[in-house]
Order: sequence, then structure tokens, then C-alpha cells
Amino acid sequence: MSVFPKISLRPEVEHYLKESFLNKEVVSTSGKQEAEKKFETLLNHLSHPPSFTTVRVNTHLASIQCVKNLLHDELQKQFNGLSIPVFQHPDLQDVLLIPVVGPRKNIKKQHCEVVVGAQCGNAVLRGAHIYVPGIVAASKFMKAGDVVSVYSDIKGECKKGAKEFDGTKIFLGNGISELSRREIFNGLPELKGIGIRMTEPVYLSPSFDNVLSSYLYLQNLPSAVVTHVLNPQPGEKILDLCAAPGGKTTHIAALMHDQGEVIALDKISNKVEKIKQNALLLGLNSIRAFCFDGTKALKLDMSQDTEGEPPFLPESFDRILLDAPCSGMGQRPNMACTWTLKEVTSYQPLQRKLFTVAVQLLKPGGVLVYSTCTVTLAENEEQVAWALATFPCLQLQPQEPLIGGEGMVGAGLSLEQLKQLQRFDPSVVPLQDTDIDSFKNARMEDMIWLANKDCIGFFIAKFVKCKNT
Repeated sequence: MSVFPKISLRPEVEHYLKESFLNKEVVSTSGKQEAEKKFETLLNHLSHPPSFTTVRVNTHLASIQCVKNLLHDELQKQFNGLSIPVFQHPDLQDVLLIPVVGPRKNIKKQHCEVVVGAQCGNAVLRGAHIYVPGIVAASKFMKAGDVVSVYSDIKGECKKGAKEFDGTKIFLGNGISELSRREIFNGLPELKGIGIRMTEPVYLSPSFDNVLSSYLYLQNLPSAVVTHVLNPQPGEKILDLCAAPGGKTTHIAALMHDQGEVIALDKISNKVEKIKQNALLLGLNSIRAFCFDGTKALKLDMSQDTEGEPPFLPESFDRILLDAPCSGMGQRPNMACTWTLKEVTSYQPLQRKLFTVAVQLLKPGGVLVYSTCTVTLAENEEQVAWALATFPCLQLQPQEPLIGGEGMVGAGLSLEQLKQLQRFDPSVVPLQDTDIDSFKNARMEDMIWLANKDCIGFFIAKFVKCKNT
């Protein structure tokens, strides 16, 4: 099953990624053919949404069962009485799984059309309605209340305000316009609300706009795994080095029962405000967020007194999460990536700067977890190999829970080391059509297996800093 073309990449970027899969450690002809097939499958998967929407329950404010019941009622409202099952993940007790139904192929296309940008289109495939800033074009006579067909301009070729568009566009489903064409394109900057309310999306996925916002946090499955691997304990001092928008930060605080200190850093001020807003919304008081460049978080001038603010003294933290800035090549759905090869390869040096700071800020015996939402060898396994060679004080650690697959060959790591890594690779499971009945009749263990495999591309490595160095 494939209703969308594979992700559109610049040729040089696609070649670069492919080389990771066809690396020098794959020597046999059959191995090369298998790797090529795996790579093409991955590109195809990236343009489609995962099989499940995952939400993390804020256990600081409510029980899992209470939120599960509230969520079930909310889904029935959104889907007009359609009973969508909600599963609790057996290895991540604070994570709930909601099946994504689709692709639905019998949706009648309308004469009135709306075109949205690629990023907006990706959000629609995961359950979002369309806000006015995401609308690029609309049919000439579109009025408020019209039923419209929505398309994604995956190549960015549609001109803002166009009345029609015949370029490459992907059908996302139907919705109802909340505004007329004239109102959408009148040039008033304050128009930021919903422009199109999706009613028949190709993929039926719940909307979480202002839904149970104190009790639920919309989060990809591997992103929830990371914090459990970090395993924060009450009373500890923990650093989230690149924290925005705060999903993992708030998860750390919740797992600590809001007892201890969680320092969150990000160098973009409006993102730091978002972290603070999320902490307030979720009722978490142990979080302190600062607008600060993580590469400068180590205090070099010991006479400088910052009173608990960054930069910090060496060996200040019990645990550190480095969810590093990355190329994001594992995000789904993503039908188009316009990044150049220079942009894609620019992240490795930055990640190493941040990693070096993290190692120095970590206490002896402390835990450092490194993660990315990308699939490149250079940003994942190569970084682990570099870290182990550069910092003899670090030891690679087994992970719990271990839900993803082992690391990818090509960076010189041993088979034992690769088994200690977690690489979430959506290409390992075939794309498939799903309807309500297929989920109702499925075995629980089959659903959990699918949720674990058919997610975003992601990578996790866990280190401990030796005490005797």
C-alpha cells in the first residue's frame, strides 16, 4: 500500500543517505540489493504517517485509567460515535496508543479546492485542522461553509493567493471552510485561527487542539522511550540540554514525581516560553527553563557567580539528556525535504560540541542519553563511535526499555555495541491499509508490535561516566 510518492529529496541528499545504507561493511551482492531495497522502503515510509497516534499521560495530575476514559469519550465526539480503541503500552505505562485509520480511498473530491504548504500538509495527515497561515491557495469563489478538497503543495511551487494550481499536489481529504477566500487573503496579519476544519481526511487521526491539554501530551513513541531510558529519579538534578518545546523536559519531571530539579535550555526565546507554558499547564514546578546556548553551558570563569543559572560548574548534573539538533530525516509524515547536502551534514559538528559540554557537566557515575530523530549514520552510530574514542570515561550502557532495533553497521562499532543502541527504523514493517475492524479484531500483542515498529525514525544511545576518572 502506498498512496503518496516517496519523500522528495534533493538528488545529492538522497545519494548521501543511500551511501549510509550501502556502506563498506555491506560486502555481498545480496546484501547490497537488500540494503537498496531497505533504503527505498524507508523513503516510501517517511511520506506516510505512523500507524498509531501516541500520547503521553501526565501522571503527575491524573491516573492512566482516568485519562484513558476521558480520551475514549473525546474520540467518540470527534469521530461521530465511531468507537476507536485506545491501547495502553505494556512497556511504557504512561503512553496510550490510538490507531490511525487509513488511507481512506473512497472520498469524493470537490470542485472547490484549497492548497496548503508541505509542512501544514504533514500536520493534516496526523490529525490537525488547517490554520489560516498554512493556506497557500483557494478556489476563486470559495465561501465560508463550503465543502472543499485539500491538497498539499509538496514542491513549494504554488504562489500565495493563487486561485488554482495545476502543479504537483497530493490529496489530503475534504474539509469545511471557516472563512471565505477574500477573508483568508485580505492581508490582515491577525487572522491565525482555523481556516479549514477537516471532516474527511485521508488518514483518520484525532485532533489534539486544546484537548485534555493538562492531562495529555502528544508525543512520538520513541520520544517517550528516551526519558524512560534516562530513568530520572526523585531528588536528582537533571539537565535537558536542547529542550524545546519541552515534551521530554516535562516527562522527566513527571517521572521524578516533580521532586528534584530539571534544568531546560534552549537558545530561542519563544521556544523557552513554550517550555514554561507546558510546565505550567501540566502542573510541574521542578522545571527551570533558560534561554541559553547549550554549547556555552559549561562555566569557564570559576569566579563568575550565576546563582544557579547557566553556565554551570563541571560535574553539576546527575543525568543529562542530549536530544540533539539534527537533520530530522526520521520525521513522519514528510513528503518533501528541501534541505541541501550542506545543511544535512552541518549537524555533526554541532552535536559534538554539545556532547563535549554534556560530558563535562555530568557527575562521575552519572548517565548521559544521546538521541536524534534522524536516520543518518553520521548523526547516530558515528557519533557513538566518536564519543567512545574521545571520552575514555564513558561506557556504553544497555537500555531499558529496549523497544527499537539494534544500531546500523558502518561506524566501526562491535556487534555487542550495536545491540546496546536503539534505532527505530519504520522500513522494517510493510505499509498497510487499516480500518476500524482490523484494529478491533487484532490481538493486543500484534498491535503493540506494530506501534513499536511503524513509528518515526529515531536513535538512542545511553552512556555512564566512570567514577574513577
